[in-house]
Amino acid sequence: MAILNSIMADQSLAIFALAMAITLFAGFVKGAVGFAMPMIMISAFSSFLSPELALSGLILPTLVTNVSQAFRDGGAAFMGSLRKYWRFLLATVIFITISAQFVRDIPQNLFLALLGGPITAYALLQLSGRSLAIRLDHQTRAEWLLGVVAGLYGGLSGVWGPPLIVYLMSIGTEKREMLRVQGVVFMLGSVILLFAHLNSGVMSGANATFSAALVVPAVLGMALGYRVGNRMNQVRFRWWTQVLLVLTGLNLLRRAFGL
Repeated sequence: MAILNSIMADQSLAIFALAMAITLFAGFVKGAVGFAMPMIMISAFSSFLSPELALSGLILPTLVTNVSQAFRDGGAAFMGSLRKYWRFLLATVIFITISAQFVRDIPQNLFLALLGGPITAYALLQLSGRSLAIRLDHQTRAEWLLGVVAGLYGGLSGVWGPPLIVYLMSIGTEKREMLRVQGVVFMLGSVILLFAHLNSGVMSGANATFSAALVVPAVLGMALGYRVGNRMNQVRFRWWTQVLLVLTGLNLLRRAFGL
């Protein structure tokens, strides 16, 4: 019984089952479209879990699924992406490590607002059909800057995808490469996030076992997403994903402002 309580992080069976179902869906989305898994998990988890448990819950599932995505095209392609995008990677890794140390010092209302605002804005821009591409007068400088933004946000919330997607779209990255690069950046960021929160204490005890338990539905969901994503209309699927992100982001803002 004590082991089961540890796995469920002292949550009720209903809450634990809900977390498993959300992780399964998030893994499915990631397998089909290549991103949005941590955004879905942290947005949904923060509605019924503490910020610390919500963050720890996504760390191991995100790491395992990112390894799969990063190496989907083989080791040579993985190394090529490392060499090409090393600036973004380095900035992200450094600032995830720095910002992760302050996750326990952020008030819950501010934490919810920092999650809900950017997620809602990002999803609404996608739904409106507006391009997220930005004009890059100096590509190297933009790569460093967006890497810093991704790292700062990633260390606090476990989400660093939007700045990367903005950058890749801005330089016209081909779809297959874009999916692989997302996997590479997400994987390395996940490794740093894990070690940063082992150091911060967030990934310890029941938090760690809870996160480990969620790896199973994440992997299963991603495997299903791989199969479905190869056949379905991804434009339509991504549209529905953005609708979900808008709803969850607005819910986070509602809670942040006590509405």
